[in-house]
Amino acid sequence: MPLHPETVTVLQLIKDSGRPPMHTLSAAEAREVSARSRAIMQPTPPEVALVEALSCPGPAGEIRLRHYRGAGTNADDVLPGVVFFHGGGWVIGDLDSHDQVCRALANYAQCSVVAVDYRMAPEHVFPAAVEDSVAAYAWVCAQAEALRIDPARIAVGGDSAGGNLATVVALAARDGAAPLPCFQWLVYPAVDMAANTPSCERVQDGFILTQATMKWFIGHYAPVVQDWRASPIRAASLAGLPPALVLTCHFDPLCDEGIAYAQRLNTEGVRVQHVHMNDQMHAFLTMGRFIGAADMAIRHAAVALRDAWRA
Repeated sequence: MPLHPETVTVLQLIKDSGRPPMHTLSAAEAREVSARSRAIMQPTPPEVALVEALSCPGPAGEIRLRHYRGAGTNADDVLPGVVFFHGGGWVIGDLDSHDQVCRALANYAQCSVVAVDYRMAPEHVFPAAVEDSVAAYAWVCAQAEALRIDPARIAVGGDSAGGNLATVVALAARDGAAPLPCFQWLVYPAVDMAANTPSCERVQDGFILTQATMKWFIGHYAPVVQDWRASPIRAASLAGLPPALVLTCHFDPLCDEGIAYAQRLNTEGVRVQHVHMNDQMHAFLTMGRFIGAADMAIRHAAVALRDAWRA
């Protein structure tokens, strides 16, 4: 299966830049490299009606949040909402790394988006990110009236490690930790810390995320496999979870586990829409300056969210 030409261009740019593989760097170096690439890879962040810095109590202190409201909405409108968890292998990424994605989603879906700055590894290992994510989601639900968010229409979403946290939050909510979200947007989610599927073996050197890089992330974050809070596909049951949109890519070590998770959701009675992009690679969502599919994926999510909110 050929890569999309735009994605080939991105990989060539990365190769020409001499950027070393992520797994050869320290966590601090990886964060610096990732932050430098944002201005190159991401389109100009669109204007929104509101960008607001917030914080909420967490198990280890305050958790930073960023609240967006879509362009064209009014301050007194009660909007549906998405609590968003950024990707980055639980090691890199922050509120700024996915600022453009959150703004675009807020605009396309005409909603509120609350992005969560959960604690990162290796400084804070599993389950710190999970605990912060659950606490932040529960706080948004509790503060929905003050935030002008409809408490009955709050979804969760995220990409990669953020997709992992989004579905773990949904599982925790199903089991009583918070109100159940109405929808899950899971973009190439990491759902199994074993990282030993055929797609892990298939996607090797030359790509942004390889098996070696994934194991580097997991080693920093959670060298545990069985706990469902790390590996949600290993939860005893997925029944009772909210509807989901799961996006997977062929050129992604996480491809097979994402497909398996979507299939298991379906088998256990969860309404799921699975979109597979056989010409895309992991991390394309934050490369919208070069890869048009990034904007398409956000627009598709907005349509799916609006459908869920109507229901």
